[in-house]
Amino acid sequence: MQPKTAQNSLTIMTDLVLPSETNPINNLFGGELLARMDRAASIAARRHSRRIVVTASVNHVAFNRAIPLGSVVTVEAKVSRSFKSSMEVFLDVWIEDRESGSKDKANEAIYTFVAVDKTGRPVQVPELIPETDLEKERYNAALRRKQLALVLAGKMKPHDATELKALFF
Repeated sequence: MQPKTAQNSLTIMTDLVLPSETNPINNLFGGELLARMDRAASIAARRHSRRIVVTASVNHVAFNRAIPLGSVVTVEAKVSRSFKSSMEVFLDVWIEDRESGSKDKANEAIYTFVAVDKTGRPVQVPELIPETDLEKERYNAALRRKQLALVLAGKMKPHDATELKALFF
């Protein structure tokens, strides 16, 4: 199986915030943003694996900034690391200023997807090779996040979490 770069999975979705997607104070519903991020992340994971993918977890979501009615919102998703059958996808959410066209980061998230066959059984995915400094940073952090999740779920003993131990010793 040929390794791939994060750039191979890049997915960019741009859309407008409409009235039916906002709360009583005219900001995008959080659930609406989660759905948009899930779609973008699933496309990125599918591009990396070229398989059917299912959402395994939403590991992190930061709603740092409200997204007002009428905003142009761009969701960028890239696979940050792949494991045996799973892929971590990092998402950045941007709001475009209506007048200047400049983009400001509003939110970010990390999703995990698993590649499956037609019967729903996990299948192997290609290795990811990070290229940029940011991709390398996210790639390295992905292993720490995975080890932490495994320790918290009781699927890994803390002393086996080598990447986590390296942070403290």
